[in-house]
Amino acid sequence: MNVRRTTIKDVAEAAGVGVATVSRVLSGGSASPETRERVLNAATQLDYRPSALGRNLRQRRSGGIGLLVPDITDSFYGRLADGVLACARSAGEPVVLGTTGDDAEREAEQIGMLLEQGVERVVAVPAGNAEIWEPTLRTGLTMVFAHRPVTARDDVPAVLADDRAGVRTAVDYLTGLGHRRIAYLGGPGQGQRVAAFRQSVGALLDEELIVFARGSRDSAYAAAAGLFQHRPDLTAVLAGGNQLGEAAVLAARELDLRVPKDLSLVMFDDVPWAELCSPPLTVIAQPAQDIGYRAAELVLRAGARRPRGVLLPTELIVRGSCGPRRTP
Repeated sequence: MNVRRTTIKDVAEAAGVGVATVSRVLSGGSASPETRERVLNAATQLDYRPSALGRNLRQRRSGGIGLLVPDITDSFYGRLADGVLACARSAGEPVVLGTTGDDAEREAEQIGMLLEQGVERVVAVPAGNAEIWEPTLRTGLTMVFAHRPVTARDDVPAVLADDRAGVRTAVDYLTGLGHRRIAYLGGPGQGQRVAAFRQSVGALLDEELIVFARGSRDSAYAAAAGLFQHRPDLTAVLAGGNQLGEAAVLAARELDLRVPKDLSLVMFDDVPWAELCSPPLTVIAQPAQDIGYRAAELVLRAGARRPRGVLLPTELIVRGSCGPRRTP
């Protein structure tokens, strides 16, 4: 008779805490004495054996690459995953895919599951901050971040697109068309892009024109529509991702804003539908598949010597969604 093995989720439920807390306690991370005792008692009562998964992890790992992305239905992350899969396939390595929804708690849960499956290398588009990732990095997993870095974790290599150059080129293009009130529509994990935007617009910066959405289409639409209604004086917007760009297009249509006559729009990510819009969207193209492929290469090659990160170029592709600043 097969007896189901106790999992980290079982321990979390018994202790009344999250999977991230259990992972933190069992890997020696910070927790209150009460929480630590509750987790350890639950692990003992359930006969959970972290030695098979944690202390002896390096001896018992089964290989393969874990891949964590926010949303596999987002075409950017789909192409990034394709790159990881292509590299892993050429190396004969399996890939275990998990989605995080850009939620740090869910990310920690996915990491716990990867550990239980004996995965020894992980490529992640991180949702959590350095504190969230600390317990995971202490387990000895080989890590590479893709698309986004984690602030204060320079010890983990990252494969990134050159956001700074991409934003600067887009802002220069818009200001060259006469735009002065330029908005930024952002989402989770876009700290570097926002910093580059603030630097690029310089004296034209208006903090009210920087708005953020959570990681969902509904939130993106609400943020875009709210921005356009609250600031009818803006004449151009830079959308920080294709989901945000889609929201900007839909909100502009609903509010009878004509692109580019009333509103110029530039979007990060050159997705297939961008060229099919009317007018076709000007985009900052990112090499999503290359980011995934190079991240997988780094995580497979990592050994005693830590690999260096990779910065890949972006490209401004000018189409029909930008025009001269409208006059009152």
